[in-house]
Amino acid sequence: MLTPEHINKVVAAALEEDAPAGDITSEHLIPASAQATAELAAREPGVFSGVEVFKAAFELCDPNIRVEMKIADGENFVAGQSLATVTGPARAVLRGERIGLNFTQRMCGIATLTAQYVAAVAGTKAKILDTRKTTPGLREFERQAVRDGGGTNHRFSLSDQVLAKDNHLAVLTAGGKDLTTELRRVRTEIPASVKFEVEVDRLDQIMPVLEGGVDIIMLDNFTLDELRAGVSLIAGRAVVEASGGVNLETVAKIAATGVDVISVGALTHSVRSLDLGLDVTIEPK
Repeated sequence: MLTPEHINKVVAAALEEDAPAGDITSEHLIPASAQATAELAAREPGVFSGVEVFKAAFELCDPNIRVEMKIADGENFVAGQSLATVTGPARAVLRGERIGLNFTQRMCGIATLTAQYVAAVAGTKAKILDTRKTTPGLREFERQAVRDGGGTNHRFSLSDQVLAKDNHLAVLTAGGKDLTTELRRVRTEIPASVKFEVEVDRLDQIMPVLEGGVDIIMLDNFTLDELRAGVSLIAGRAVVEASGGVNLETVAKIAATGVDVISVGALTHSVRSLDLGLDVTIEPK
């Protein structure tokens, strides 16, 4: 889960990157005593994500800043809606403005897109999962946004779950080794609490993998007919994940084949940041 410690660490690094020697514009143009009020407003509809991240962008600039959130993570909003009010020393408000917007716009974009995928598979048993195709250093923020949009997180890192793909399987079976035997060996070597997943790209790979005692079988770039056949072969003996060729036009049809989960890299690797605005009013003193 996204912790305050991690939020502060990432946001502080972003603030340092943006103003390594201070904000020379505000320091020369804005009186030190000036106060500001800023309204975070939606310029298009969406799903909110990033409450604590948005607040940290300002509170780390100056503890005298007050951020009043008018929406919670996971809530829908409409265009024109006021989402938050920021008040405090003007220089600090201006310093945090861009960082607060950058993070929140991206997180809201991810949450909104995820919600669209979740809505598309409503009425099926399929869950929408993210992938490791995240922005380096921002994985926890982006994974939180997926959850806020109603999605589910896949493995967080390479340390969390065994996921054998084609390259892994090629090494595993080098020299004519039997795939099922090697998968069973791996299953005995990893803790029972660690999930074991294997990716396949052909129907004839399913039974040898299933007999290897895996928990999850990923059907990669299967046609709809192949997905239905794969679900039938596995018959509930492992979780069935569909991957590849997933978009908002295809996801409902994929879900209808009976798969358990659908992984969608687009949730994080090609999402568009949502359009939010922060209108600042400065009161010189």
